[in-house]
Amino acid sequence: MTDKAPGHPRVAVRRPQRADARRNFDALLQAAREAFAEHGTDASLEDIARRAGVGIGTLYRNFPTRQDLFDSVYVGEVEELCRAADELAGLPPWEALVAWLRRFVGYIGTKRALYESLNRDSDMIRSCREAMYAAGEPLLARAQETGYARSDIGFDDLLRMIAGITGTGYADDAQRERVLGVALDGLRARPSGG
Repeated sequence: MTDKAPGHPRVAVRRPQRADARRNFDALLQAAREAFAEHGTDASLEDIARRAGVGIGTLYRNFPTRQDLFDSVYVGEVEELCRAADELAGLPPWEALVAWLRRFVGYIGTKRALYESLNRDSDMIRSCREAMYAAGEPLLARAQETGYARSDIGFDDLLRMIAGITGTGYADDAQRERVLGVALDGLRARPSGG
């Protein structure tokens, strides 16, 4: 499930070659992502197939086991996170970093839903972690080099902070957004001597 670009580890879900099969595959991944977010890993495979608009046989042809589906959903999330870093790289440094971190918040939600079902010591998880760091770390470095982000924080520190913030319960989405905003404000570099 790893596809490496020069100098950048990448992960990719192995999609079918035929366009119609690829559409079904992608619809199943999206439906599974939604179902796992709503119901956890016990979500009904029949419900996932129904949401995707395909039969259960199509689900099993693409994902012979529930674990295959878990792994593909997880890799798909990391793949999207990496793609987002590439897409956002053209924005001003601070905007690019904040937009990517907001995408990371969505990734955390999927990871949490699948957490118990993933082998966290597997090569797939290691590859995903490497790809995610290779994608996001340059965004933080650019924001730090241009003076927009604090220089005393590492990328791992930043991801742990955001994961911790998103890992707690909130009264509503607005409260979570306020707390995330405070954390991002704390990440901003401050003029020295003030």
